[in-house]
Amino acid sequence: MRQLTLKGLKGGHSGCDIHTGRGNANKLIARFLAGHAKELGLRLVEFRGGSLRNAIPREAFITVAVPTSNEAKLAELFEHYTSLIKSELGKIETDIVTFNEVVETQSPMFAEGDQQRFIAALNACPNGVIRMSDEIEGVVETSLNVGVITTEEDTVTVLCLIRSLIDSGRSQVEGMLNSVAELAGANMAFSGAYPGWKPDADSEIMAIFREMYEGIYGHKPNIMVIHAGLECGLFKKPYPEMDMVSFGPTIKFPHSPDEKVKIDTVALFWEQMVALLEAIPEKA
Repeated sequence: MRQLTLKGLKGGHSGCDIHTGRGNANKLIARFLAGHAKELGLRLVEFRGGSLRNAIPREAFITVAVPTSNEAKLAELFEHYTSLIKSELGKIETDIVTFNEVVETQSPMFAEGDQQRFIAALNACPNGVIRMSDEIEGVVETSLNVGVITTEEDTVTVLCLIRSLIDSGRSQVEGMLNSVAELAGANMAFSGAYPGWKPDADSEIMAIFREMYEGIYGHKPNIMVIHAGLECGLFKKPYPEMDMVSFGPTIKFPHSPDEKVKIDTVALFWEQMVALLEAIPEKA
């Protein structure tokens, strides 16, 4: 048995960083399998990758059985593939590393037909930016992240996260995934969706926030739309007339090992919250 490992990718937030060209470890390993599993006579035993559905996968691992006569060829092709993706992604992914190691396992191999359908489905599964917004320049409208893959006994689970500023965009991607699953003979279920929350240029609370912010800090805030799941969307669906704005302390590199918060902005955030609540007019 051999374990092939791909790691060292930057990962990051599957919304805010989805347009940056960062590699998805699950998709990269799937690409290698799609290109060489049949040629090498590989039999898949385990596929695991990613840790959270809302984080771009930084690493993935596959365990495969390979005929002794093809072990040298596997090493050669995996090394060549490593060089290839470093060449393709090297300006962004500067720390890609791979390992080809001997492992012992008692887990069963995938049935050949199941393996072929799984590899084909995973390789064909859309990932990354699906569509950019027409209304907001430079902002992703709809995306998909192939986030977590696990293998347990006779089941492989692929956990994805769809994001969209509009509900119809999410429905479109759901349709894509349903089609891939149907072709592969796989089960598909959807849950935990974040409703879309489109920006409102005439938002009263946003105008109050802008004036309040400028009064406190002496300059206007940089109000922007981001491609991320916000709780505001959950409130907006049952209360479509509710006016809202989202703000918080400065956070960098979310959903990655480098995630950090700028500590001195936490107190500033609290001051803004108190000032905003005081500035909101009472309504009958």
